[in-house]
Amino acid sequence: MSYLEYTVKSVPTGARKLLALNWPLTLLLAAVACVGFLMLYSVAGGSFTPWAEPQMKRFGLGLALMIAVAMVPIWLWRNLAGLAYGVSVMLLVAVEFFGAVGMGAQRWIDIGFMRLQPSELMKITLVMFLAAYYDWLPARRTSHPFWVLLPLLIILLPTALVLKQPDLGTAILLLTAGGGLMFLAGVHWAYFAAVLTAAFGLVAAVFESRGTPWQLLKDYQYRRIDTFLDPSTDPLGAGYHITQSKIALGSGGWTGRGFMQGTQSRLNFLPEKHTDFIFTTLAEEFGFVGGVSLLGLYALIVIFCVTSALINRDRFSSLLIFGIALNFFLFFAVNMSMVMGLAPVVGVPLPLVSYGGSAMLVLLLAFGLVQSAHVHRPR
Repeated sequence: MSYLEYTVKSVPTGARKLLALNWPLTLLLAAVACVGFLMLYSVAGGSFTPWAEPQMKRFGLGLALMIAVAMVPIWLWRNLAGLAYGVSVMLLVAVEFFGAVGMGAQRWIDIGFMRLQPSELMKITLVMFLAAYYDWLPARRTSHPFWVLLPLLIILLPTALVLKQPDLGTAILLLTAGGGLMFLAGVHWAYFAAVLTAAFGLVAAVFESRGTPWQLLKDYQYRRIDTFLDPSTDPLGAGYHITQSKIALGSGGWTGRGFMQGTQSRLNFLPEKHTDFIFTTLAEEFGFVGGVSLLGLYALIVIFCVTSALINRDRFSSLLIFGIALNFFLFFAVNMSMVMGLAPVVGVPLPLVSYGGSAMLVLLLAFGLVQSAHVHRPR
C-alpha cells in the first residue's frame, strides 16, 4: 500500500466523502452564482441591497444544504422519494387554500423567514420519484401500457395543480422533464409519437377555445401568445416586456456597454430586471461575449452531470442525475429563449442568477442529490 493510499484510507469517513465531492461541478455552480451577484449589484444601481446581499446569504445556505445532502447515502434518498413526492403534492394542494398571492398568481406559502414555492420543490421530487419507480420496475415491463400509465399519472397530478395556480411555465417544465425521464428510462418511442400528435391537437383546441365558455387558457396567457407571435401589436402593453428586452439585447453588441452602464436597466425601461429578464441586463452590459460565456458555464454544468450519470452503475442514481440535468437545461434554455423572443414569456427564472429564494435553495438541494449519487456510486 502506497503512502497516498494509506493517507486517504486513514481519513475519517465524513472527510473522505467531502474529498470525493465533484468539486469542479461545485466550482462551476459557484461561478454562475457569482455572475448573479454581480448582475444583482448592477441592477440595484451599485448596491448590495435589496437583492445581491440576500442572494449571497441564500447561496451560502444552499451550498451548506448541498454538502449536507451529499453526505447522506443515495439509497436513503431513493427510499424517501415517495414520501418527498407526497409531501410536495400536499404542499401544492395547501397552496390552493393558504397560498400567498403575488402578481396575480397564488403560488407561494409563507413560512415566516421566506415564501416557499412548492412547485419549485416538485420539479425535484418528481424526478426523484420517477427515478425510484424505474429503478424498482423490471426493464422488460418499462413499455407495458399499464406500467406506462402509472408514471403518466404521477406527472399529470402535480402538473394539473400547478396549472391551476396558474403557472403555465412550471407546468410545461414538469411535463417535459417527466416525459424526458420516461424516455431515458427506456419507454418505447411510439408513446412519445402519440403524445406529440395529441399535443398538436391540444394546441389547435387552445386556439379554437379562445373567447368561448370553455376557454382553456387564461386571458393573460393568450396575450402572451399574441405577444410572442407579434410583439409590435401592443408595444406599450402586452408586448412591452419583450420589446424592451430585445432593445437591451441588441444594444449590448459584441462586448457590451460596460459594467453598470446599461441604459435599459439603469433607467428602468427593462421590467423584472432582477428576476426573469436578468439575462438581458447581462447581455446589455457585457454583450454577446458575456452572454455566450454564461451559456458556456451552464453547458459545462450539464456536461459534468451527464458524465457523472453515464459512469454511475446504479440505475436510480443515473436516472436521477439525468433528470436533474434535464431540469437544469430546461431552466436556462427556456429563460434565454423567452427573453430573446424565441419562446413565449412564461415566467421561468434564470438558474442561480435570477433573484429568488425558493428556486436557488431547491436547485442547490437538487445538486446535493447529484453529489450524493457521485460520492456513493458503486466502485
